[in-house]
Amino acid sequence: MVTPKMLDSACSIERTLGVLGERWTFLILREALAGTTRFAQFREALGVAPDVLTARLNTLVDYGVMAREPYQEPGSRPRDAYRLTDSGRELILVLAALQQWGDLHLPWPAGPSIQRRVRATGRPVQVGFVDENGREVAPADIAMIRTAAYPS
Repeated sequence: MVTPKMLDSACSIERTLGVLGERWTFLILREALAGTTRFAQFREALGVAPDVLTARLNTLVDYGVMAREPYQEPGSRPRDAYRLTDSGRELILVLAALQQWGDLHLPWPAGPSIQRRVRATGRPVQVGFVDENGREVAPADIAMIRTAAYPS
């Protein structure tokens, strides 16, 4: 549940977790990045309870990660599809980093279930840090430094 305290925090990680940190949210995003748009599709792919799925989708819509788009199939009542917004599509970086970490530290015996590749060339890619000159920087060389905005 998103709490006002989380969203009022100076810490951007805490604010982000206020929107994305609930159980099922990253799996919903994984499915959306793979092209899932309809409530029933999310429900079938994830096996999540309808009330939980509704709550998570509402949060993602409320914070501009997804947008509702009405649709109606012939003979059926109107329904909503859920599409990622630009900010939602940017979360591919976060999901890819989680997946990369899991493949390295919690490997599945059959190998990765998802591959990260460049669309145009099919070349494999990894998530990493790059400096202002586009050079890769090892995670061990990264410092997380608090600024004046961070509460003491």
